[in-house]
Amino acid sequence: MKTKLTVTNANMLEGELILETAESIEGLSPRGQMLVDSDNLSFIYLMEKDEVYIYISLPEEIWGDLKNGLGQPVNVFLQSNGSRVEMDNFYNELEYLIENIKGNGNYGDEMVAKVESIF
Repeated sequence: MKTKLTVTNANMLEGELILETAESIEGLSPRGQMLVDSDNLSFIYLMEKDEVYIYISLPEEIWGDLKNGLGQPVNVFLQSNGSRVEMDNFYNELEYLIENIKGNGNYGDEMVAKVESIF
């Protein structure tokens, strides 16, 4: 079973996008890849811990904050309880997925509509 951590808050601070989660992020390593979870209207950033994938869920509620960093030189960090991990290749992956989703019914009508309205 894969572990999923959910980002609950996003803030742009001094050229960094800080994504916050309540769960522990100790020992997580970025994989630099993203997936789409159309059923839950989320983007999923992949991390790894002890050779097991950890899904970092980026729900629709924070997409407006994600949009603010598009096209800018922004470093993205996952943060929890004073610890943080850089999310390598975040915006390259996000931009690729956004362009793939727009107008593509394979992701489901609701996902396409949400991505098109926000991004």
